Amino acid sequence: MIDPVIFSIKLFGGLTLTLRWYGVLVMAGVIVAAWLAERELTHRGENGEHIWNSLIWALPAGVIGARLWYVANATLGGNSYYMDNPGQILNIPAGGLHFYGGLLFGALAMFFYIRRYKLDLWLLLDVAAPVTMIGQAVARPANFINQELYGQPTTLPWGIPIEAPHRIPPYNDMSLYPESTRFHPAFAYEMLWNFLAAGLLLWAARRFPEKFKPGAMFGWWLVLAGVGRALIEFFRPDQPRIPGTDVSYTTAVSALMALAGALTLLVRYGYLRLKFAEGWEDAYQVAAQPGEAEAAQVTVRIWGAKERPEGFVETFPRSSSQP
Repeated sequence: MIDPVIFSIKLFGGLTLTLRWYGVLVMAGVIVAAWLAERELTHRGENGEHIWNSLIWALPAGVIGARLWYVANATLGGNSYYMDNPGQILNIPAGGLHFYGGLLFGALAMFFYIRRYKLDLWLLLDVAAPVTMIGQAVARPANFINQELYGQPTTLPWGIPIEAPHRIPPYNDMSLYPESTRFHPAFAYEMLWNFLAAGLLLWAARRFPEKFKPGAMFGWWLVLAGVGRALIEFFRPDQPRIPGTDVSYTTAVSALMALAGALTLLVRYGYLRLKFAEGWEDAYQVAAQPGEAEAAQVTVRIWGAKERPEGFVETFPRSSSQP
């Protein structure tokens, strides 16, 4: 197996600097997602530098959220370790991050960034949604290196070995599950789902742009990410369950994501009318680019405006808000 630690360096004062594959691959996922988001944002007429600038806000918030969600998930599942040892909640290097917590807190930080610089919320959500799945997929091989996020035993040819110290009960009973036992690579299932779903969304948005109103890409991401994770949770015996059920907390959240996405799409395309959505616009509002005059214009296609002829374009003055 691959050693999770790339190298360690002893520093003065007895401190040790350790570089792990997990951290390297997670950051690789962040960089890939940010690079793709920058390209997509630029393609849609907005300043792509906003993606990198917003990471200064979103990354720290995401790490905090990922840790807190992991702790809450474990505690709700009946694990009292963090309540008995509250100091360990801050011990992030010991392991224990949850993608949903990082996603939620990172999104909240992004929301305040968007408000601060008067950017179009739908535009940023539509850009970030599919590339987030790609970034997560890029980071997933770290779970194989750590020997985690595996499923039940399997005889399928792509089953993976898990060493005894990394097995959860009852699979750590070597008399019942010998060393030759192979397990479902649940992390790989999610990785493949994410690549396929994100690729489909990005292709469809470029191939049929007139079909995607602002917010539609985000809605489809909620549906696909939620459904995918809910299905993959069936291969995750390590996930804390809701007491009295065989449903994990993550499955419940994933199902709510999918429902929220379906609701967003129904409202966005007029199949369902809700009062709070009456002000949703049919076009992205694009802010100013650095160094351009305030009077500069940007061309934006009006999606779904029935009173406009097909292919009609309209210009909006750019604002001057920039970081």
